Amino acid sequence: MSGRAVTSLKDLIRKFQNGGLSDDEFVASFETALAQDPTSPSQAARVVIEENTRFPFPPAVYAEVMRRIERRSATRYEGVTEATRMASGPQTGSLYATSPEAGTLPPAAHAKGVGDTLNGRFVLEECLGVGGMGTVYKALDLRKLEASDRKPYIAIKVLNLQFSGHPKSLIALQREARKAQTLAHRNIVTVYDFDRDGPVVFLTMEYLSGNSLNHVLKAPGFSGMPMARAMPIINGMGNALAYAHERGFVHCDFKPANVFLTDSGEVKVIDFGIARGFLPPADESDRTVFDPGSLGGMTPAYASPEMFEHREPDPRDDIYALACVTYELITGKHPYQRMSANQAREAGVKPPQPPQLSRTQWKTMREALSLDRATRTPTVARFLHGMSAVPMTTPSQRSPVMIGGVAAVLAGVSAIGYYAWHVQRQPAAPPAETRAEAPATPSAPVPAATPVTPAPARPAVFSMADVTRALAAVPCSLLSASEKAHTLRVRGFLAESVGQARLREQLAALPGVKGVTVETQPFAADKCDVAKLVAPYWSGNREGGSASSLRLRGKSSQLTDGSPLVLELRTPAQESYVYVDYFAADGKVAHMVPSSRVSAHQAPAGHQATIGEGGAWVVSAPFGTELVVLLTTPVPLFEGRRTEVEGQQDYLRALERPLAQMARTYGSDRISADVVQISTRAR
Repeated sequence: MSGRAVTSLKDLIRKFQNGGLSDDEFVASFETALAQDPTSPSQAARVVIEENTRFPFPPAVYAEVMRRIERRSATRYEGVTEATRMASGPQTGSLYATSPEAGTLPPAAHAKGVGDTLNGRFVLEECLGVGGMGTVYKALDLRKLEASDRKPYIAIKVLNLQFSGHPKSLIALQREARKAQTLAHRNIVTVYDFDRDGPVVFLTMEYLSGNSLNHVLKAPGFSGMPMARAMPIINGMGNALAYAHERGFVHCDFKPANVFLTDSGEVKVIDFGIARGFLPPADESDRTVFDPGSLGGMTPAYASPEMFEHREPDPRDDIYALACVTYELITGKHPYQRMSANQAREAGVKPPQPPQLSRTQWKTMREALSLDRATRTPTVARFLHGMSAVPMTTPSQRSPVMIGGVAAVLAGVSAIGYYAWHVQRQPAAPPAETRAEAPATPSAPVPAATPVTPAPARPAVFSMADVTRALAAVPCSLLSASEKAHTLRVRGFLAESVGQARLREQLAALPGVKGVTVETQPFAADKCDVAKLVAPYWSGNREGGSASSLRLRGKSSQLTDGSPLVLELRTPAQESYVYVDYFAADGKVAHMVPSSRVSAHQAPAGHQATIGEGGAWVVSAPFGTELVVLLTTPVPLFEGRRTEVEGQQDYLRALERPLAQMARTYGSDRISADVVQISTRAR
């Protein structure tokens, strides 16, 4: 195609994009332009792709234009064999990412679909959905089937025409794979790898069984979900987005169709395909070479006003979408009647307050739905905190906040060099001072004719029992308190959804409390299952010699890539069996003790042990927040040794029964637990 023809085609496209031509007029004019220069459909395709990247076409127009180019190419190649012809089906064919011969459109292989096999390994069995970047299939992994894997299915995203035809399509897929692998989180779909089969490029990821949230919202008769049922879903969605934001990514197309509810009750956010960074990329070429977001993909009903204005991505764009989805989840209706944010602003639409929301919750929701980024809720954590704001007095007065996303992925561990017990008895901690609340004094009878004089108010009586009950009512937390002159000092792990300020306020309202100091680590909702299991045995609530302890060597709990993981533990003042488990952020557990390298795990009373000296356990990518949990028990938990790595939920379920039986038989004070929270990152 000559330079003049290219310029003419670009002018035609830009005239259409500026509103100078209708859809039909543009397609007809484009066909005429192709006829004037029938020898170079490949260059025409590249012009269309580049212009579509700059300013997206309507999807139907783009598909029709590419179909015209393919048909022109098929006419030109009529003399070649079927093996080299452009295969054009009832939908669209696919283009190679590179051209074998300058100035010619390369032949395309048969478009892959249900029944086809990729790389002789992945059999596409069922179409699960079509997204902005491609079509997702349920696929049977023949390699896993050969190995008798109990879960031989995976999901595969095959790039669609728009991306396959792009000269940088493989780069696009690699970017998404790397991005998704960076976002390794329990509430984000796990991405394994990307690959290609001839001209077909595809992404492999975990297969999810369940339904999209969109399916739930559009079910006949759906009119909203009670807050107690909705909050786990809201927390799961929020934790996924918060995790991505912490790592510099905005989803850019968050909506109900991109939230998946698995059959096992987990919440998974999918399709980070157009997620863009709001922090400077480590490699500037990520921004300049190819940006999947530039190909479009926002959904008008959930896109913030700033996205329509093509402003730089910001976490508040996702927060607006999260608020829209949350409102729809609890009411069954879109807050702005499914109008785009721009339309709602022009029409002056105001979302009505859902009756099931408290004043604080509605204030939180209203701020997150703001049509102005400057006044919108700045962080997902603040949104989740406000939405879970309910009285904390007793368990019966609060809605459960249970679900979340296990952060990051298992920090790489190699081997354990040795596991030596060093005899060193620890002194028992002095018992904490407690004071019982004084009983109320009954009033004397008052004669009927005598005026009643109000009795003087009884002074508030401080009670550590009140404090203990208040701390036990805090969800997803491990908290202990000490007292000096009726001033409390609270330590441990506190749910992010509660926050230190809120806990301080609740405790300060207790009778006789003069002051409160809170020194806690934040506990994300994805740690709730672990917190619930260890809470009855947590050493922070123990006195004397029944407590064990686990500590990370060093001053900081933040570890970088390649850093050794060294732990120091102390056993209770009785013989016990020791279990040390690494709860990874991807929902897996690595058993450090006992393991194939450390088979002996029976310890004498009141002893210390060191794990990981000499660099036996080393941190590696991907990174995030993880827990190491120490359990000591009077008898072994299991008959034999468990597999080196297993799923977190499987392991927690396996622990429940033996721990409960031991507590009944030996007393819960014979079981002890401690927790270390670790944050890992790249250098």
